[in-house]
Amino acid sequence: MLSRESSATLMSAVTAFIYKEARLQDEHAYEAWEALWTDDGVYWVPANGDNIDPEKEMSIIYDNRSRISLRIKQLLTGKRHTQTPQSRLRRLVSNIELMDEQPDGDISVASNSLVFESSLRDDTIWAARNEYRLRHVDGELRMAYKKVMLVNNEKALFTLSFLI
Repeated sequence: MLSRESSATLMSAVTAFIYKEARLQDEHAYEAWEALWTDDGVYWVPANGDNIDPEKEMSIIYDNRSRISLRIKQLLTGKRHTQTPQSRLRRLVSNIELMDEQPDGDISVASNSLVFESSLRDDTIWAARNEYRLRHVDGELRMAYKKVMLVNNEKALFTLSFLI
């Protein structure tokens, strides 16, 4: 059990990490965003509900660490981009909660987010609940897991050519 002081310190570090991650995504700084991941990271955006089995049912994204790296490389080529120009993005992050500390030392965190996307197609708002497992690696927080549960993930979605 963490003391109030160490809990407040951890909450401050977790909040700063989540804000940094949001900023890097908004700025399309994907190489820096990729550096936030652990070597065994999993990035999951479910489709058709929040508690599906990603091994048996379709997901919008279900990437292991090597797939995250490949996705970034593809985005950076400019050849895989479905938008020209890139969408302008801004995330609002709120309701950051420390959920619990896992026996392996990972920290479970949850937050809400709104992503405002402005593109040639239209302006779109994406609302989500995000679950993270964060881990200290060489004194820095890193993402071992991120699950983005889009509020409207049961509907047909426009192409997400950015990383939600």
